[in-house]
Amino acid sequence: MNFETIVKWLNNPLVTKIGAVVFLILILHMAMVLFKRSLARISDTGTRYRVHRGASTIRYVLIVLIVAALFSDSLGKLTLIIGIASAGIAFALQEVIVSLAGWLAISFGDFYKTGDRVQLGGIKGDVIDIGILRTTLMEIGEWVKGDQYSGRIVQVANSFVFKEPVLNYSGDFPFLWDEITLPIKYGTDYHLARNIIKGVVDEIVGDYTQGARRTWQRMVEKYLIENAVLDPVIMIAANDNWIEFTARYIVDFKNRRAVKDRIFTRILEEIDKTDGRVGIASMTVHIVETPKFEVKIEENPELPLEKHRSL
Repeated sequence: MNFETIVKWLNNPLVTKIGAVVFLILILHMAMVLFKRSLARISDTGTRYRVHRGASTIRYVLIVLIVAALFSDSLGKLTLIIGIASAGIAFALQEVIVSLAGWLAISFGDFYKTGDRVQLGGIKGDVIDIGILRTTLMEIGEWVKGDQYSGRIVQVANSFVFKEPVLNYSGDFPFLWDEITLPIKYGTDYHLARNIIKGVVDEIVGDYTQGARRTWQRMVEKYLIENAVLDPVIMIAANDNWIEFTARYIVDFKNRRAVKDRIFTRILEEIDKTDGRVGIASMTVHIVETPKFEVKIEENPELPLEKHRSL
């Protein structure tokens, strides 16, 4: 390739436009890198994430506008080709298109937002990123007991919002109802046991109840929903082995297991102070060796021999 050919090739309008697009994309990329470094000054994690996502969206929009502006004179010629190829592209990329539609539904339909605890496609976790095609979750549960992180990061296609129910554990009401069950021995002071459980639950979840009451009032104003019992409730049931106490209470969706641990610890401490008036029941089953049985059959001399054999 001689010098004249190179000059002629560089003077081609299409090559010039492509070079301009590449140059401007590099400029935008460098600006984005510098902008990310400046985000370290923002201490709030949520604010830093939202600013970063907004800047990324603006960058993509600017790239589209630059390409459209530079190739505006050629877009008309591509209309027929785009029209013919659109059907095939729509069929081949139908999952991508549905995921893109899911992203729009998530963004404007208030399905969930970053920081919410949700269940999508059978996966339960905290939303840590919402992309154009996929939602990223920090998984909880599975082989880990309670609402604790398993350590796996799961990406779920946004198209799931149209295919399966979206379970949001926080959303408009960032509280959950939880229960603990405690077996108490028969013959103990069950009135004292009720007072102990009620006092401990009120002590530990009282702040949650106050916050939940204000949030629930906004729920009643927004949705067609009746008022619910938000104060802790203690219920009692008698079975064959013990008296079963059940405490139902409101708790923050991220502190369910920690609060349950505190409640059980305080209840056991208070029961120890009763000097045996209240006791925890348990069932113990002891299996011993089966004794030997000796069976002796005496013959009746008055009966015929054949009768004895039949017996």
